[in-house]
Amino acid sequence: MPPLSGIGRRLGQGLAKTRQAFARLLVVQDTDEVEELLLAGDVGVRASTVLAQKVKHAGQNRRQVLEQEIAGMLMPGVKPREPSCARPQVIMIVGVNGSGKTTTVGKLCHRFSKEGKKVVVAAADTYRDAASDQLGIWAERAGVEIVSSAKGQDAAAVAFDTISRAVKRDMDLVLVDTAGRLHTRTDLMAEVEKIKRVCGRVRDGAPDEIWLVLDATVGQNGLRQARAFDERLGLTGLIVAKLDGTARGGVLVPIVMELGLPVRFVGIGEGLEDIEPFEPKAFARALFES
Repeated sequence: MPPLSGIGRRLGQGLAKTRQAFARLLVVQDTDEVEELLLAGDVGVRASTVLAQKVKHAGQNRRQVLEQEIAGMLMPGVKPREPSCARPQVIMIVGVNGSGKTTTVGKLCHRFSKEGKKVVVAAADTYRDAASDQLGIWAERAGVEIVSSAKGQDAAAVAFDTISRAVKRDMDLVLVDTAGRLHTRTDLMAEVEKIKRVCGRVRDGAPDEIWLVLDATVGQNGLRQARAFDERLGLTGLIVAKLDGTARGGVLVPIVMELGLPVRFVGIGEGLEDIEPFEPKAFARALFES
């Protein structure tokens, strides 16, 4: 088998803790133990049952079978992102508190800017102290513009002003960084719905994308978060952050299987470059090879 590519190596390094758990799948013999290991990796009951049976009959091809089956389970999470014909494209970023959302927005700013896009980011997190300042640091590092805000300011108005500026200046992309909010808080979920509506008042059809940032370390709770946000907002994609800090990277499997949402990117570190487009085969292989 050829060595991992550059992106594959970075993903493998980011999945080091998860890979330690998955490595045991290649040696244990008892089917029940295989299933227990998969459940411990947050692969979920449905997928764990299927994979345990596949391993039972895999013979000497256990790793190949696991990689193929896991990649197949993740395929519904692949859906090409078709840029809107309208300008600017508007992407809302949502998530619960502490998910790594603002850091992820900073990484996206950097990535899209490197692709040659003219990017402006809306600091629509108006709850946290110094949230706008934190995002401003990321924006400066990424070399993109920012529309700042003050604590307590109307978050929807910040999004409105940012998109309006982008329209006037013929910019390519607006990233709207919303405040972290618990998916169980009805009032806060209503606010993010308002931000979505206001985006459409500036440019018909906006936002083009609504991406949920999930913290991989929360395991199965991520599935509940994704379901709640999808019901309220109609998500178009997921970004799974902090994969480098958990042994529960298998949580992508049940999320994709249950919701069918595409995983757009995975976060594998703290640096500006530490975000990669999601690719099921590379992800499945990186679970077993550094």
